[in-house]
Amino acid sequence: MRIGQGYDVHRFAVGRELRLGGVLIPFEKGLLGHSDADVLLHAISDALLGALALRDIGFHFPDTDPGYEGADSKVLLGKVLEMVAASGYKVGNIDATVIAERPKINPHILEMVTVIAGILKINEDQISIKATTNEKMGFAGREEGIAATAVALLLLGETQKK
Repeated sequence: MRIGQGYDVHRFAVGRELRLGGVLIPFEKGLLGHSDADVLLHAISDALLGALALRDIGFHFPDTDPGYEGADSKVLLGKVLEMVAASGYKVGNIDATVIAERPKINPHILEMVTVIAGILKINEDQISIKATTNEKMGFAGREEGIAATAVALLLLGETQKK
């Protein structure tokens, strides 16, 4: 087995949609980034890549490449899963946390789990997503952006969904 951890952060921007965990979240601001800036999917991608010692999503999908401008992070996570499979591993489980004062994340977690399980071709009970605030401290506490962390466990073998 192999374990990886990921972290991502993006600042808020007016005029952008907010996508977290592959889900469109109603909010007055979105996150700024070269892609759709989905911090949760980016953290999960980095955790998976880290478990394989394959660097990070910025290395594989650089923001200097115009081909990734506005990229759908669900597609990027799917490409990361292909790297996992090509390395002879399958996803054991994902444990992730979204850090934001607003919007409230909990009402969207079940949908995020469903979307992520579908992309990673695993069961929903293999994914844990939690939400927390930063208790009004730091950039997240000042509502300047959102952060996410993730840990991934990879196991030898083919990806199989029950």
